[in-house]
Amino acid sequence: MKKILLLCTYCSLLFTASAQTDDKKWNVGLHGGAIQYSGDIGSSFYTTDQAWYGFAGLSVSRYLGKHFDASLFFTRGETGFIDHNRASTPEQKNYFLLRHNTGALQLKFNFTGPQYPVRPYIFAGASTVWYESVYDIDVERFEFGVPNVGGGLTFQLGPVVALQLQESFMRMSTDNLDHNASGAESNDNDWFLYHSAGITFNFGKKKDADLDGISDRKDNCPNTPTAVAVDALGCPIDRDGDGIADYQDNCPEVAGIGSLKGCPDKDQDGLADGEDRCPDVAGPADMRGCPDTDKDGVVDIDDKCAGTKTGYKVDATGCTLDNDKDGLVNEEDACPDAAGVLALKGCPDSDGDGVADNTDLCPQTKGTLANKGCPEIPKEDILRITVIASKIYFETNSAKLKLISNSQLDDLAEILKRNQGVNLTIEGHTDNVGNDDYNMTLSQKRTESVREYLISKGVSGSRLTAVGYGETKPIATNANATGKAKNRRVELKTSY
Repeated sequence: MKKILLLCTYCSLLFTASAQTDDKKWNVGLHGGAIQYSGDIGSSFYTTDQAWYGFAGLSVSRYLGKHFDASLFFTRGETGFIDHNRASTPEQKNYFLLRHNTGALQLKFNFTGPQYPVRPYIFAGASTVWYESVYDIDVERFEFGVPNVGGGLTFQLGPVVALQLQESFMRMSTDNLDHNASGAESNDNDWFLYHSAGITFNFGKKKDADLDGISDRKDNCPNTPTAVAVDALGCPIDRDGDGIADYQDNCPEVAGIGSLKGCPDKDQDGLADGEDRCPDVAGPADMRGCPDTDKDGVVDIDDKCAGTKTGYKVDATGCTLDNDKDGLVNEEDACPDAAGVLALKGCPDSDGDGVADNTDLCPQTKGTLANKGCPEIPKEDILRITVIASKIYFETNSAKLKLISNSQLDDLAEILKRNQGVNLTIEGHTDNVGNDDYNMTLSQKRTESVREYLISKGVSGSRLTAVGYGETKPIATNANATGKAKNRRVELKTSY
């Protein structure tokens, strides 16, 4: 018997426990076993020297609560006994044999809850017994069995099926079923012991609106989406305990915040740690959560030149650009694409005259700073320009140059082209004959005629300035012809 109990216990642990519950309140069982007798002519309780009389049974049980069930237990079987120590006489038989049917109403107390695979229990109740008119009874009899007590073990074999082993004691209300009575004053009524084993089945339909396996009565989260794993209370599983269910949690094993779908943000920069290149230091989202202290567009962890000045362009390593590799960054280099010297703001000085090529009007010829990099104009050229100025002639009362002036202006153009650093101011003057405004206009037009001629010969117009002064700057008297001739003149002034 002990081996059978151990085997049943082992088997029951292989299945999930599921006893009668709020959802499966009804249980029906099929039972069988043996009945033993104890009374006036002896006792066969827990002995093997008597024949074993069997019975079959049917039980119907109703769930009342976590620990209580109410049940009806019906049996049909036979009971008998032979006293081998004495002979049978007509007055007092030493044997009896009965066929009886019982119906017992019992209240059961389970020591463990429905969730356990093994549930020991005890019960108490009362029975009615119908003895059939066979064997030693000539006329049907109806008796009561009070009390009807016992206990047993229930082994849950699955959600529906259970194995039940039970011992039930029933005390009869009379003392003569065995054809013997101890006397009116005796309370030694007949007892019967039922050894039973049975298979029981739970019935009932669980109401589970969200189909999560937890009945609606126990479901604290009745609207869980289909196929979402839930806990014993029917709520979606939240392994990291951050209040965001695993099925909605992008980081189900690490506590996080709702705005980031359950992922953590240690530096609180609004970017989940898993997407944050710098999870311990706050930074903007467009920098993948990393700071850029010097605002050069390269985050600090990649920046090899921290502290770049604001607005300076940098390369992928965060260092300022130096296109010509002359040691001066582009933003501070006046000639970023041509290597130069620091003293000239990064610009080259091809002729070595101390004037950077970008401002040197004569970059291939050594000159002076005062002359913008060009050499001083030779004295003979200065003298020649003076002579040329005195030989520029115009038609009378006209700005048209006389042909005789062309050769002089051609020489002037060549001088200017040889001396690129020289600028020329062309000044026109008249005598006082005629209207002042007319003279002013005439002198201006004449200087512009000279300027246009020089431009036609290849001199840059930016180097030529034409100014007419009319009669405002005489150098001699206008009282005689000689003085007036001197006042009608063109002056050529050089500058750098």
